[in-house]
Amino acid sequence: MRKGGDMARPTMEDVAARAGVSRALVSLVMRNSPKVSEHRRRAVLAAAKDLGYQPHIMARSLASRTSNIIGVMVSDLRNAFFADVVEGMDAAAQDAGVELILNTGRRSAVRERTALESLLSFHPGGIILLSPVLPVAAIRDAAQKCPIVLISRSSTIADVDTVNDDGEVGAALAVDHLVSLGHRRIVHLDGGGAFTSALRRRGYRAAMARNGLEPMTIASEHTDSAGIAAVQKLLNLFSRDNFPTALVCGNDFNAVGAMSALEEAGLSVPHDVSVVGYDNTSLAALRHVSLTTIDQPRIQMGRLAIEALVERLRDGRTEPVRRRLEPALVVRATTAAPRN
Repeated sequence: MRKGGDMARPTMEDVAARAGVSRALVSLVMRNSPKVSEHRRRAVLAAAKDLGYQPHIMARSLASRTSNIIGVMVSDLRNAFFADVVEGMDAAAQDAGVELILNTGRRSAVRERTALESLLSFHPGGIILLSPVLPVAAIRDAAQKCPIVLISRSSTIADVDTVNDDGEVGAALAVDHLVSLGHRRIVHLDGGGAFTSALRRRGYRAAMARNGLEPMTIASEHTDSAGIAAVQKLLNLFSRDNFPTALVCGNDFNAVGAMSALEEAGLSVPHDVSVVGYDNTSLAALRHVSLTTIDQPRIQMGRLAIEALVERLRDGRTEPVRRRLEPALVVRATTAAPRN
């Protein structure tokens, strides 16, 4: 209790008084120092538990001049891909004894800049930017303040590490799968201006050319609403007789929107149109969705990002790391041979 009878958060001094030790000793226990005897460690931890004391991470980091805080900026909270990547980060963070702070930039360069500044205000040990749309200059400036890892975006900045899947290979896997089923009229719903979209677009076009097919790309984004809009555009461009028999979508979210629009128009998936997504999120695996998709090793990507930061912070690594992981085709119920 404090003056006025208000409840107050217990402090390190309160723990020290309850355990009958000095504040300095409590600080050593909270930092897991080997200099404390087991008897005193147990007494301090018991006192902390009784009082409900939690060490203040920010204060502890500033006092030691090293930070165990890792900032994470997520591009889109609605996309299950990012949730899976963060799950991998969380597991690796627990193993490494670091804490994560998350925010989002909502796929806006202006909002992302604000989100990045907010994370920097915590004086983190490092920051992970998950599929950012920030300009290169903003990333370079942040890298001068703490180590940066980019996921689903490339970089040539020396102080920035990257973790990506091979989007060219992934898009080619989607095209080759559809060609093997007999499809010839295969359209790509473009993921927009993201780094990953450029790679997937390149892989799609290369695979179409290799199979002697004419590529066609419809502008879209990595959202369900964009998938709906892209299909509506296709419905205006093509009659039912020459409608594309297959779609390679920017991601799973985009594919689900496209499927919804196709079925709304009376086209059956996969009997009239086959659909392939990208990411292999939990959404794709749902039984009533059962989406054929390209798997990114999402949890591994999150783990590798944390490990890259820990290597810089604790091992002193200065050379940039460029991780590129191999995607894989996952065949489910949304692809089949074309009806005709």
